[in-house]
Order: sequence, then structure tokens, then C-alpha cells
Amino acid sequence: MSIMQNNGKKAEITPRKYQLNFSDYVGIGENGNLWIEDCDVEDLVKKYGSPLLIISESQFRQSFRQFKKAFTDHYDGEVEVLYANKSNNSLALRHIMNQEGGGGDCFGVNEMYISLLAGTNPKKLVLNGSNKQDEELEMAISNGLCINIDSMDELSRISNISTKLNKTVEIGIRLALDLDSLADKSGVFMHGPGTLKEQSDSTKWGMSREQTVEIVKAAQKIENIHLKETHFHLSRMTNEVEPFAVMAREMVTWSHYIKENTGWTPPCIDIGGGWTYGRWYGTGPNSQIDDENAPKYIDYAKRISEVISEEAAKYDLPLPKLRIEPGRLISGPCGVAVGTVGAVKEGDKKKWVNLDLSTNHLSWAAILDWYYHAVPVENANRDASETVDIVGPLCNSDEIGKHRKMPPLVRGEHIAFLDAGGYVESQAARYNAQCLPATVLVYNGLSEITTEREQLRDVSSRFRVPSRLLAQSFSSK
Repeated sequence: MSIMQNNGKKAEITPRKYQLNFSDYVGIGENGNLWIEDCDVEDLVKKYGSPLLIISESQFRQSFRQFKKAFTDHYDGEVEVLYANKSNNSLALRHIMNQEGGGGDCFGVNEMYISLLAGTNPKKLVLNGSNKQDEELEMAISNGLCINIDSMDELSRISNISTKLNKTVEIGIRLALDLDSLADKSGVFMHGPGTLKEQSDSTKWGMSREQTVEIVKAAQKIENIHLKETHFHLSRMTNEVEPFAVMAREMVTWSHYIKENTGWTPPCIDIGGGWTYGRWYGTGPNSQIDDENAPKYIDYAKRISEVISEEAAKYDLPLPKLRIEPGRLISGPCGVAVGTVGAVKEGDKKKWVNLDLSTNHLSWAAILDWYYHAVPVENANRDASETVDIVGPLCNSDEIGKHRKMPPLVRGEHIAFLDAGGYVESQAARYNAQCLPATVLVYNGLSEITTEREQLRDVSSRFRVPSRLLAQSFSSK
């Protein structure tokens, strides 16, 4: 594989061979330490401090390319990949995504701003959201983004703002699909308990069939509004393909319904994200989502392409342009989160290894009981002879790795958590007034800071104290 350098020449992206590979660009090197690309993670932590997030540029590029290629090889229509910026909204990664030709899924003003600041083509961006503010709509319309409508009042607001700005705007409609065939299929409880159908039915997202027809008919009468697509997001992270195939087929079925009732055939369908990837060590809630037998990109792409083509042919519809919004699938495998061992504490029934890394950083470990594979950074092949709970320094339980097999660890050593490129930096918190860590991007032996480490002044800079309180606090007793 290759990327274009500034001089127009191609630089090779070559998977690395380690003693043990966790991915193409993360593994245990010849010296026994954990490596990411051509950088010893131990050296990176010594140079940049702890806790630390490390991103492999090559892995980020490769994940995107392999995913897109799987679809362009199997889908006969046009394909556009819109990277879910929320999974990792780093400005540097957004630049890389632009270079790879990827679009973007944006929520809110700031994600739009980051994308536009990076020079992303606005025609490759879409604004999603359930409660869009006028500021968001104005930015999207001014810059030419497609806006996916999620409530009845959005159409009139978009019309008024676009008229005021003298702009034509492209819109899509987020659907509330009838996923009856998934009535007995359980999902990850990201959006409430119950079956996938129950989860889908209970979410705030999407418009009913009747509401969709109403919006289309109204939009057809508005000169400055152009209907572009329908949109849906299954909101389930899994490597199972079939639930997504059901969703994709249903979207085409809705296209037929919309055509029959409005005369408009959606030229583009956006099937959202949520499909993930496999690892031999497992990831996900309780490490149950992914395994070595998980479907690959090609399996997902082939099945989605197949059902869309079948359903379009069934209703004599043109093959729609296909948009997809992968997030963690692209960003997750490229990241490693590293913390430093502090107190090692042994009780009657359990042993705890305390880190400066916490659920402030690996928030899904607490929210979703998410499994991040833990690896000692130095001499990583040591015999894992102890069962420990790996915890952070926060005042809650702060468990980031429960019941993990690890070698004996002492203060000052480092532990890395793999597949931490997605929803780590973008969801990092400041609970207990903790500072956010730095992020380092590595590529072919280079390491460069892409997010500065927070300082105490950054934590307190937003606070304001009324003068009357200052006077009382510092007055002489």
C-alpha cells in the first residue's frame, strides 16, 4: 500500500512483522517490548509522559482503505465512506481522512468546524442530530453540507435559514425503520435493553413512514431545498452481518414506499455505522462481541451489497448511491492507551494494580463493561502468572480491566490497552479535576504530538469566582 507525499511520490505502507502481532501495526517487537509501527512504546512514554494515547497513522489509513475497497469491489453503484468524526475527532486524523478521500459524519457545530478547518470538501460531509440548533443549521447551509432531518420542524427552519442566506440546501431524512424481523434478536445495550427491534422502536431517532411522506411532499414544494438521501443507523456495535443486512434491505423497501406515495425515489441511502471488527483476543462488552471467527470487511460488504441489489431489482428501482458511516471500525484499531503502574495492593481475595490511566479515558470500560486487551509494555512476553484488577486513580471503582492475567507488576512499569483509538480521546472526561492526556501520532519511525497534554491551568481556566466571594474568602479574620 502507498500514500501520496507532498512531493507527489508514493510512500509505502507496509504491515510490520513482530514476535506477536496484535494488528498489522501493533505487536511485541524483537526486544520484547510493545511496539506501534516502528516505535517502542516504552520509549514513547518516557519521551511524552503518562497517561498517553498513541495513534498509528498507517493503521488508520489501512483500516479505511480496506473497508472502502471491500465495498467498491462488491457494490455496483457509487460508494462513499463518511468517517464518523465522533469516534476520534482529532484534527490530524481529519486531515489524513481527507487525503484518503473520506467524507465525514458530523454532530454539532464543533465537529463541523473541525472538519471544515481541516479543509474537508463540504459535499462529503453530512450533519446529523436530533435537536439541531439554528447555529448548526446556518453553518451547514452556509458551507453546503447535507442535513439529515430528524424532526418535523426542521424542514421549515432549514427553509427559512436557507432563504435568508440565499442558499440551496441538500437534505436527507432519518428513518425509523420497522425492524420486525429483528424482534427476537438481542443487541448490545447501548440504547436501552430489549431486542434490536425494541431498542430501535424506543430510541428518539427517525421519522415514521407517514412523517417521511409528509416531509418529502413539503420539500418538493420548496425551491431552495433539494432531496438527496434517506438515513438510518442501527446503533448496535457488533460483528454480526445479518442485522445490518435486514436494515439495508428495509431502507430500499422504504424507498419503494416513498416513491409510490410521493413520486420521489431516494437516489442515495446512508446506512450509518455500528458494524465492528474481530480480534483473536476479543473486544467489546465482556469481550463477547469479537472473536477470531468474526466476519471480515468483505463479508459485510458482500452481504450489504447483495441485499440492496436484490431489493432494488425487486421493486424496479435504480441502484442507489451508498453512503456508510464507520467510526470505531476505522479509528479503534489504530490506538493504544498507556498508563503507569502506581500502587500495587493485595487483599485477602483480590489484587489491584493502580494506574494513572482511568475510566476518564477508557470510559466504555465503565459505561458498557467494554473489554480493552491489556498488555505490559516492557518485556511483554513475561509469564502472566497473576490475576489482577487493573484500576485507575479516581474516587469511584474505576475498573478498566477486571480479572486480567498479568505478570507480576511493580511501580513505574507501563501497561497498554489496545484498540483504544475510538471513543477514547473524544469521550475523555475530567472527573476529579484530572487533566486530559496527550496524543501522539506515529508513522514510519516518526512520533509527533497531535493533542497537547492538559495542564492545571486548563482545568481551572473556565472557572469564574464572583468578587464578593473573593472578598469574603481573603478578607482578614
